[in-house]
Amino acid sequence: MAEVKIHAESRTEFGKGAARRIRRDNKVPAVLYGHGSDPVHITLPGHDTMLALKTANALLLIEVEDGESHLALPKQVQRDPIKGFIEHVDLVIVRRGEKVQVDIAVHLEGEAVSDTLVVLEAQSILVEAEATHIPDGVTVSIEGLEVGAQIHASDLTLPTGTTLAIEPDTLIVNITAQQTAEQAEAELAEAEAEAGIERAEPEAAAEEPVAAAAE
Repeated sequence: MAEVKIHAESRTEFGKGAARRIRRDNKVPAVLYGHGSDPVHITLPGHDTMLALKTANALLLIEVEDGESHLALPKQVQRDPIKGFIEHVDLVIVRRGEKVQVDIAVHLEGEAVSDTLVVLEAQSILVEAEATHIPDGVTVSIEGLEVGAQIHASDLTLPTGTTLAIEPDTLIVNITAQQTAEQAEAELAEAEAEAGIERAEPEAAAEEPVAAAAE
């Protein structure tokens, strides 16, 4: 994974008011920590940070204006729940060659046989890898799998240098029979009954009036 260089400024103001001022300038308040060092409070450029964090487990080379540089991984990214912009970033300092534990995405390829339902039980898995060689994800082939087939963590082919950090028997993919309309209706009815929901009976068709025309 290539490093993304970001120039940062030292931050000396704290609190909600200071954070709002920073965001108004299209910047992001952040903190660097790790390896027993004191937290380093910095400000990141908003646009560059947004682009960098579009990639999961982005490896960042943070160059602070005082001349210091830090290799870091995003630990926690806080976003505005409505507008989605980045409000704050926690960055953990890493070193070249150091092993870190990160979540990587699980990608499916291929198609199972017809009339099956592919259930992705784990959309990501925890692995251990070198900080400078974190894989983008792991690809799992489901080509031709039939009902009853299962793929566990131990079945995954991980990149060289990457190892599992979860139990090997963790279920990743489960192939089940596709549900029929009748089964879905019966399952819904059962769930409604357990929840005490009574279905309204369809109204009987209104009787057509008999016109008695008097001659």
